[in-house]
Amino acid sequence: MKIKLFGLANDSIVDGPGLRFAVFTQGCHHNCEGCHNPGSHDPEGGYWEDCDEIIKKIKQNPLLDGVTFSGGEPFLQAEELCYIADEAKKAGLNIMVYTCYTYEDILEGANEDNKWLELLKKTDILVDGRFVLSQKSIELNFKGSSNQRLINVLESL
Repeated sequence: MKIKLFGLANDSIVDGPGLRFAVFTQGCHHNCEGCHNPGSHDPEGGYWEDCDEIIKKIKQNPLLDGVTFSGGEPFLQAEELCYIADEAKKAGLNIMVYTCYTYEDILEGANEDNKWLELLKKTDILVDGRFVLSQKSIELNFKGSSNQRLINVLESL
Protein backbone atom coordinates (compact mmCIF):
# COMPACT_ATOMS: atom_id res chain seq x y z
CA MET A 1 0.00 0.00 0.00
CA LYS A 2 1.33 3.45 -0.90
CA ILE A 3 0.62 6.87 0.60
CA LYS A 4 1.17 10.37 -0.86
CA LEU A 5 3.53 12.32 1.41
CA PHE A 6 4.76 15.85 1.90
CA GLY A 7 7.48 14.53 4.19
CA LEU A 8 8.58 12.59 7.27
CA ALA A 9 10.30 13.64 10.50
CA ASN A 10 12.10 10.86 12.37
CA ASP A 11 12.46 12.64 15.71
CA SER A 12 10.03 15.50 16.23
CA ILE A 13 9.52 17.18 19.60
CA VAL A 14 7.01 19.77 18.35
CA ASP A 15 4.31 17.54 16.83
CA GLY A 16 2.94 16.15 20.08
CA PRO A 17 4.11 14.95 23.48
CA GLY A 18 7.46 13.20 23.76
CA LEU A 19 9.64 12.10 20.89
CA ARG A 20 7.54 11.45 17.80
CA PHE A 21 7.75 10.17 14.27
CA ALA A 22 5.74 12.64 12.13
CA VAL A 23 4.05 11.70 8.88
CA PHE A 24 3.07 14.73 6.79
CA THR A 25 0.53 13.76 4.16
CA GLN A 26 0.18 15.51 0.80
CA GLY A 27 -3.08 17.11 -0.27
CA CYS A 28 -5.35 19.54 1.57
CA HIS A 29 -8.37 21.48 0.34
CA HIS A 30 -8.73 23.66 3.46
CA ASN A 31 -5.97 26.13 2.43
CA CYS A 32 -5.80 27.88 5.81
CA GLU A 33 -4.16 31.30 5.66
CA GLY A 34 -0.80 31.10 7.45
CA CYS A 35 -0.58 27.30 7.27
CA HIS A 36 2.87 26.09 8.35
CA ASN A 37 2.93 23.50 5.52
CA PRO A 38 1.48 25.31 2.46
CA GLY A 39 3.54 23.08 0.18
CA SER A 40 1.42 20.14 1.34
CA HIS A 41 -1.84 21.51 -0.15
CA ASP A 42 -1.47 20.53 -3.81
CA PRO A 43 -2.68 16.93 -4.23
CA GLU A 44 -0.41 16.62 -7.27
CA GLY A 45 2.69 17.54 -5.23
CA GLY A 46 4.70 15.43 -2.84
CA TYR A 47 5.85 11.89 -3.43
CA TRP A 48 4.62 8.33 -3.03
CA GLU A 49 5.99 6.14 -0.25
CA ASP A 50 5.26 2.53 0.63
CA CYS A 51 3.48 2.28 3.99
CA ASP A 52 5.65 -0.69 4.98
CA GLU A 53 8.77 1.46 4.51
CA ILE A 54 7.33 4.08 6.87
CA ILE A 55 6.52 1.38 9.44
CA LYS A 56 10.06 0.05 9.12
CA LYS A 57 11.47 3.54 9.82
CA ILE A 58 9.18 3.93 12.84
CA LYS A 59 10.25 0.61 14.31
CA GLN A 60 13.94 1.48 13.86
CA ASN A 61 13.73 4.20 16.53
CA PRO A 62 13.36 2.63 20.01
CA LEU A 63 13.14 6.08 21.66
CA LEU A 64 9.81 7.09 20.11
CA ASP A 65 6.78 7.81 22.29
CA GLY A 66 4.36 8.07 19.42
CA VAL A 67 3.50 8.80 15.81
CA THR A 68 1.86 11.99 14.56
CA PHE A 69 -0.15 12.30 11.36
CA SER A 70 -0.31 15.83 10.00
CA GLY A 71 -0.49 17.35 6.62
CA GLY A 72 -1.85 18.27 4.33
CA GLU A 73 -5.08 16.74 5.55
CA PRO A 74 -4.56 13.26 7.06
CA PHE A 75 -8.21 12.24 6.79
CA LEU A 76 -7.94 12.36 2.99
CA GLN A 77 -5.72 9.25 3.25
CA ALA A 78 -7.37 7.61 6.24
CA GLU A 79 -7.11 4.02 5.00
CA GLU A 80 -3.35 4.23 4.54
CA LEU A 81 -2.89 5.93 7.91
CA CYS A 82 -5.02 3.26 9.60
CA TYR A 83 -2.57 0.66 8.32
CA ILE A 84 0.40 2.60 9.70
CA ALA A 85 -1.43 3.30 12.99
CA ASP A 86 -2.17 -0.40 13.53
CA GLU A 87 1.51 -1.28 13.27
CA ALA A 88 2.56 1.67 15.45
CA LYS A 89 0.07 0.62 18.14
CA LYS A 90 1.46 -2.94 18.06
CA ALA A 91 4.86 -1.38 18.80
CA GLY A 92 3.39 0.37 21.86
CA LEU A 93 3.22 3.85 20.35
CA ASN A 94 0.39 6.36 20.66
CA ILE A 95 -1.19 8.16 17.71
CA MET A 96 -1.80 11.89 17.38
CA VAL A 97 -3.62 13.41 14.39
CA TYR A 98 -3.83 17.03 13.24
CA THR A 99 -6.86 17.83 11.09
CA CYS A 100 -8.71 20.90 9.88
CA TYR A 101 -11.97 19.00 10.27
CA THR A 102 -13.69 19.24 13.64
CA TYR A 103 -14.33 16.12 15.68
CA GLU A 104 -18.03 16.59 14.90
CA ASP A 105 -17.32 16.93 11.14
CA ILE A 106 -15.46 13.62 11.22
CA LEU A 107 -18.28 11.80 13.01
CA GLU A 108 -20.91 13.25 10.66
CA GLY A 109 -18.89 12.69 7.47
CA ALA A 110 -17.60 9.21 8.25
CA ASN A 111 -18.62 6.36 5.96
CA GLU A 112 -17.34 2.97 4.87
CA ASP A 113 -15.53 4.40 1.87
CA ASN A 114 -13.54 7.20 3.54
CA LYS A 115 -12.48 5.23 6.68
CA TRP A 116 -12.66 8.38 8.83
CA LEU A 117 -14.23 6.63 11.81
CA GLU A 118 -11.63 3.86 11.66
CA LEU A 119 -8.80 6.40 11.78
CA LEU A 120 -10.51 8.33 14.56
CA LYS A 121 -10.81 5.14 16.65
CA LYS A 122 -7.06 4.51 16.28
CA THR A 123 -6.24 8.09 17.36
CA ASP A 124 -5.28 8.84 20.97
CA ILE A 125 -5.05 12.64 20.64
CA LEU A 126 -6.82 14.69 17.98
CA VAL A 127 -6.03 18.33 17.26
CA ASP A 128 -9.07 19.52 15.37
CA GLY A 129 -10.21 22.66 13.60
CA ARG A 130 -8.81 24.94 10.94
CA PHE A 131 -5.78 27.07 11.70
CA VAL A 132 -6.99 30.67 12.13
CA LEU A 133 -4.19 33.18 11.67
CA SER A 134 -5.89 35.87 13.79
CA GLN A 135 -6.02 33.37 16.70
CA LYS A 136 -2.41 32.19 16.35
CA SER A 137 -0.39 31.92 19.55
CA ILE A 138 3.06 30.50 20.21
CA GLU A 139 2.02 29.88 23.83
CA LEU A 140 -0.35 27.04 22.92
CA ASN A 141 0.80 23.46 23.44
CA PHE A 142 0.71 21.39 20.25
CA LYS A 143 -1.74 23.60 18.37
CA GLY A 144 -1.37 26.73 16.30
CA SER A 145 -4.49 28.77 17.02
CA SER A 146 -6.75 29.08 20.04
CA ASN A 147 -9.85 27.79 18.22
CA GLN A 148 -8.25 24.37 17.80
CA ARG A 149 -8.92 21.67 20.38
CA LEU A 150 -6.80 18.88 21.84
CA ILE A 151 -9.19 15.96 22.21
CA ASN A 152 -8.60 12.72 24.05
CA VAL A 153 -10.39 10.56 21.50
CA LEU A 154 -10.65 7.42 23.62
CA GLU A 155 -12.49 9.36 26.35
CA SER A 156 -14.63 11.25 23.82
CA LEU A 157 -15.81 8.19 21.89
